[in-house]
Amino acid sequence: MSVAVENNESTDKENAGQKKAAKKVAKKTTTRKKKADGDYSLVIVESPAKAKTIKKYLGKGFQVVASNGHIKDLPKSKLGVDVKGGFEIDLVPITGKKNVLEKITLLAKSATSIFLAPDPDREGEAIAFHLAEEIGTKKKIKRVLFNAITKKSIQAAMEVPTDLDRRKYDSQKTRRILDRLVGYKISPILWDKVQRGLSAGRVQSVALRIIVEREDAISAFVPEQSFSIHAQLEKDGISFDAAYYGDGPNSRKDLRDIKEVEQILKDLEHKPFHVDDVIRKERKQNPTAPFTTSKLQQEAVNKLGMSTKKTMMIAQKLYEGIDVCGDGPQGLITYMRTDSVRTEPEALSGLRDYIKDKYGADYLAVEPIIYKKKGGAKVQDAHEAIRPTNLSYSPERVRPDLSDDEFKLYSLIWNKFIASQMSPAIIDQTTLLFKIGNHYFRSNGSVIKFPGFRTVYLEFFKDKETNNNASEEEGQKEKMGNALPLIQEKEDLEPIKVPWKEEHWSAPPPRFTEASLVKELEEKGIGRPSTYAAIISNIQDRGYVDKQGNRFFPTEVGMIVTKMLVESFPHEMDVEFTAKLEGQLDLIEEGEVKYTKVLKDFWRDFEKTLERAKDEMKNLKAQEIPTGVTCTKCGQHEFMIKWGRNGQFLACSSYPECTGTEDFKKHLDGSIEIIPKEYANDKCPACGSRLVIKKGKYGRFLACEEYPNCKTTLPYTLDITCPECKVGKFAEKTSRYGKSFYGCSNYPNCENAMWTMPVDQPCPACGYPVMGKRQTKRLGNHLQCPKCKHTLQLDEHEEE
Repeated sequence: MSVAVENNESTDKENAGQKKAAKKVAKKTTTRKKKADGDYSLVIVESPAKAKTIKKYLGKGFQVVASNGHIKDLPKSKLGVDVKGGFEIDLVPITGKKNVLEKITLLAKSATSIFLAPDPDREGEAIAFHLAEEIGTKKKIKRVLFNAITKKSIQAAMEVPTDLDRRKYDSQKTRRILDRLVGYKISPILWDKVQRGLSAGRVQSVALRIIVEREDAISAFVPEQSFSIHAQLEKDGISFDAAYYGDGPNSRKDLRDIKEVEQILKDLEHKPFHVDDVIRKERKQNPTAPFTTSKLQQEAVNKLGMSTKKTMMIAQKLYEGIDVCGDGPQGLITYMRTDSVRTEPEALSGLRDYIKDKYGADYLAVEPIIYKKKGGAKVQDAHEAIRPTNLSYSPERVRPDLSDDEFKLYSLIWNKFIASQMSPAIIDQTTLLFKIGNHYFRSNGSVIKFPGFRTVYLEFFKDKETNNNASEEEGQKEKMGNALPLIQEKEDLEPIKVPWKEEHWSAPPPRFTEASLVKELEEKGIGRPSTYAAIISNIQDRGYVDKQGNRFFPTEVGMIVTKMLVESFPHEMDVEFTAKLEGQLDLIEEGEVKYTKVLKDFWRDFEKTLERAKDEMKNLKAQEIPTGVTCTKCGQHEFMIKWGRNGQFLACSSYPECTGTEDFKKHLDGSIEIIPKEYANDKCPACGSRLVIKKGKYGRFLACEEYPNCKTTLPYTLDITCPECKVGKFAEKTSRYGKSFYGCSNYPNCENAMWTMPVDQPCPACGYPVMGKRQTKRLGNHLQCPKCKHTLQLDEHEEE
């Protein structure tokens, strides 16, 4: 009886399970059928963050998926450009994008319509074309351009989709081909003649040339002496300065002769300063346009201390969407890659209403200010200037939802935009002209009568004549001048101390900062605002420049490579030629020239130059440069500068009899400083000699001290055993994107890795044998467990 009951219960359970499974199958079949019947439209964007924001606005009936940037590119293993066959390119899927492509093509098969919505620029157009190629042309594909990630902008763009822009894609393709031809054809020559791993770039090498030529100008600069004469005056308890102007009221004179200066000082002895003229006038200071990409990068460097790369990364996040104020993802700014200074009429009207309500009618410009872009560049002018998308999301309102850096950059963009339609600042300027015999002195003063737009935004003032940055307050003070008392003509004032002279020496041109380099690139037409951050990052990553403080110093390698490239490729490395080529890319996009003509014209001359360079470029590997420094090993012969696979080093001139080598640093004055060697605990596995810790292009590594007799190199390892395999040790490594990490030396048998430096400290929470050392603004220096994320604060002693 019990067996029968059990059998019945078992049968009932089986039947119930079968019914449940059947329902699942039916549900899946129905879902597939619905999809097959085409019950959704597919929208493809670049980033997951943007996909999330757009999905919220489009709602049901739409599938939104991200391509995660480019899906195809030229192959890394070969040129990929058929220079003899009309410059056809061989595009291949980017490593790691296989799953993304499969997902997109699968969704595209069942979609009723497909909207390609990568970023509205040349790179975005290229991504759209590559996606269309992968999806195929059986479906009707449309292009949509989102200039801002807001509900209104997205819905408006979806209502008026466009076709793919072949001319814009041709322009991007031309740039990519030109960059590939220069990089893949010149770089191997540098490997052969100078050092393995060096690279040349069509734009980056020209940017490097600008930095190197500035360094040459600094080295060649001869300072000139000059003098100034000053007096300190006082009236009504207010003291102020007056400076020598010249020997006439309208003839400014530079003082360079010390004898003349001494004579003027003698003439001034015991004489009053007679007020010859008082000039009062009112000046208006007008606001400036909202940000373009390059101006945003410059101000972010100057005001916030952000690198151009970081600025663009944060701006991208603000554009794509951030969860704010409980309203879900919101795109806070318009598209951040633009050359335009204009604002859409509707946004302009909303801004003027905002200023009037918040600051009052006196602070609103009388008429709408219509800004016009300076210069002749037309690229990307279709997009607005960078501005907030919604004035209800003030920086103060969204502050809790933004990181510190996001808040700072958003506030900068916000304030710049608000100020752009405010009334001018009104400044009362006073100039006092003093006459003492035949000598004239001047004193300038300014008072802000009405602050206008300065209430919201002040431009960054910087001392252009020196290498020192002036703070905004210092710059404003210098521009505004003295606070002057009320003085009338014909008055006589006695100096409160004896007039004095000051000696000055002219300063060399300053080295470039990121901000001034971006400005220089923009003014010379090198690259485009969207590429500035990558250019600056590349020349640093390649070891061509060092950033000391906030200034760029070309390295020895950077200066040598630049000199060789300019000598062998004078046309391609010419600033004007590079700028003209950028103009050709604009003409391709505008349909005024065929991309194949631009490529043919470039290749015709470049091919001939390449052949000459292969024969005529100096072979530094075969050269030895005397240093005058005695070999530290034999103590008899001279060290010579040689080139190896890891760059320059010192080698004894009597090699192979003496194998003495040293790493060195060359100072700006040409002197050689030997860098003391640091040895690892382990011995060379090949010859048993000591291993030297060296620093190369990709960080620290170990090399046998008997190099070049023994060429053994090993990764630099920490004396911490991997807790996963308990065999290998953590080795310093660099990812394909240049980011340092620590991976097990037992790779590929063990794939354990950490992005933070491992510390031999067990986690007090979970007991994991190692923790990672991190530094953040909120917590400072601390340890974090890679497994449970438990943090442990470090005091100063522990940090050391």
